[in-house]
Amino acid sequence: MTKETQIALPDFRNLGILLRAALALQVLGGLAAVAHGADLAGALALFFQYAAYLEPPLLSAMLILFLAAPRLAALPRHLAFSACVAIAMAGAAFWHVLLQAGFTDAGGSGLWRTLLLAGSAAGLILVLLDWRARRLSPALAEARLQALQARIRPHFLFNSINSVLSLMRSNPARAETALENLAELYRVLMADNRQLSPLGREMELARAYLDLEALRLGERLQVDWRVDGGVDLAPAQALLPALVLQPLLENAVCHGIEPHPEGGRIGVDIFTRDGQLTVVVRNPVHADAPARPGNRMAISNIRERLALHFDAEARLSARRVGDEFVVQMVIPLRYSGTLPLKEGPRVRAE
Repeated sequence: MTKETQIALPDFRNLGILLRAALALQVLGGLAAVAHGADLAGALALFFQYAAYLEPPLLSAMLILFLAAPRLAALPRHLAFSACVAIAMAGAAFWHVLLQAGFTDAGGSGLWRTLLLAGSAAGLILVLLDWRARRLSPALAEARLQALQARIRPHFLFNSINSVLSLMRSNPARAETALENLAELYRVLMADNRQLSPLGREMELARAYLDLEALRLGERLQVDWRVDGGVDLAPAQALLPALVLQPLLENAVCHGIEPHPEGGRIGVDIFTRDGQLTVVVRNPVHADAPARPGNRMAISNIRERLALHFDAEARLSARRVGDEFVVQMVIPLRYSGTLPLKEGPRVRAE
């Protein structure tokens, strides 16, 4: 069996994965109740009985899998799969013996039957989660990435080229830098960006984009970078989906700066707190500026990409607060190699 055909383990430290596993087990319990119940009332009573019996081993197995997730991820796939099934069976056996001995009859099922059902349920849930990851996530990720790449405004390229041409004689050094930024930005946009990217890299790309926009907007575009809540430092190794910061800034420029002759100021706050990385982008809202399409599409696109990477652990909100439009993105704090580095390069606010 090749690695591609083996069952890949889900991230047992992801809240969404744990919730899906719990829901799948309850669905299996509900199907068993319907199959054994004489009528609707009997099936409902059996469902609650099964649910009470399933919860203790379910929570025990989830706790063990949560704690053992890094070690399980390091094992070969077939061994990791077997270990997960064994953990589920061991938890079910423990609670079966405990419940039969001291609390309830537990339905009168034998230990071997409990082991068989627990192993079958665990294996089925792992297969379903693997199917979702293999069949749904890659297809959705590809579609979202294509949509993200396609939504880069065509006139941004033309405006940037025209700005560079205007600088060729007056300031050739700045024109060369602008061309390098433009080439690097489009090189990344056209690459396969399905993996997480370091925060330092995403900030470099965001600044390259803002430098290009500043060529034509000049003093109308002002940007305040506030990184790590006043400490002026944020971990450069912190991971986030590639190309989520640049589109947020593009939206801020398009909807908050361009429509108004006087321009405005964009605020970017990036900080870590309680094991989460938070990115906040603010731009001014002008009541007399004409409405422009595309803002909701970009926010929806990024929200779906966050869900693909982090499931229920990430959130993105966008709302108007006074005279500002505020977008807040909160994701789990992860690092290259899955563990935070005690020492390493940092991103300093300008």
